[in-house]
Amino acid sequence: MYYFSTRVQGDFAEVEKQVIEALKTEGFGVLTEIDIKKTLKAKLDVDYRPYRILGACNPPLANQALQAEPDIGLLLPCNVVVREEEDSSITVSFMDPAAVLTLVDRPEIAELAGQVKAKLERVRDSLGGS
Repeated sequence: MYYFSTRVQGDFAEVEKQVIEALKTEGFGVLTEIDIKKTLKAKLDVDYRPYRILGACNPPLANQALQAEPDIGLLLPCNVVVREEEDSSITVSFMDPAAVLTLVDRPEIAELAGQVKAKLERVRDSLGGS
């Protein structure tokens, strides 16, 4: 499995704000935010439920990874998806860095991936979902 997730109840914007704050607590910043709903409406005139992709980065760990493998930037940042379901619940999904970074067959990268995964799991757990 290349991701892990949780489902929570609440207002989409508030849940997204909670996710961003929880990421900050674990040392991540959000480098990019892609609004899929807005983009699909503008490009294809398609209506979509709220759906955001957050590009999260922990600078010290990213620096270590880049020092070990310069091309690892192709696999960064760690994407976090916040999306509204049909029942109005909110699913928050996290890229599993331990799974994705197995593409880089280096022990030091595997160790870093484990650290990043543990931080993202703490973010997920802090949201109190199911």
